[in-house]
This record gives sequence, C-alpha cells and structure tokens, in this order.
Amino acid sequence: MPVVLKTVGLLVMSNLFMTVAWYAHLKNLRDKPWIVAALVSWGIALLEYLLQVPANRIGYGKLNLAQLKIIQEIITLLVFTPFAIIYMKQHLTLDFLWAALCLIGAAFFIFRQGLGA
Repeated sequence: MPVVLKTVGLLVMSNLFMTVAWYAHLKNLRDKPWIVAALVSWGIALLEYLLQVPANRIGYGKLNLAQLKIIQEIITLLVFTPFAIIYMKQHLTLDFLWAALCLIGAAFFIFRQGLGA
C-alpha cells in the first residue's frame, strides 16, 4: 500500500476518534461533571493518538510537515461536517463551504511544487 494512502487512512481513523473525543461529550455527557467528560474524552483521545502518531511517522519523508498538516486539516473538515450535521444536529451553513474553499487554496499552495506550478 502506498505511503500516502496509509498515512491518509490512519489520519481519517484518527480524526474520527478525535472528533468524538472533542465534541460528543457536549451531547452525551451534558449532565455529568466536566471532569467525567474530560476523563472519557482523554480515553478516546488516546485511541486517536495511537493512530495519529504512526500516521505522521509513516507519512513524514514522503510528505513534508506542512503537507501533513494541511492533509490533517482537510480530513478534519471532511470528518467534522457530517459529524456536526448528522450526530450533533447542526445546520449546514455556507461557512462550511468557505472553510472548504480556504483549505483547497491551502492544499494548492502546499502541494503546488508537485503539481508543476
């Protein structure tokens, strides 16, 4: 399996855990003390780090640091948007589109040398 594909796959899985760790407690643990939410979130975040750290170690070298970061941010928006809409019942707004367009621009500038630009 290509290095970039492994990296992206692990980062997607990592981001699923991260999104749940950061935001699901707002819905599921609202009636619990914040320390309970923090401990549950830290437990979930551990799973995120067990995927994120190897992803970055695998990808670094084939991808540079800025490319890894931009890929992570793109994945974050791609994972967060359906989570916010489906799980958290938030409304889709044009702000999601504007954020996506900014990330497309960021990706272009970070990867443009490989595109021949």
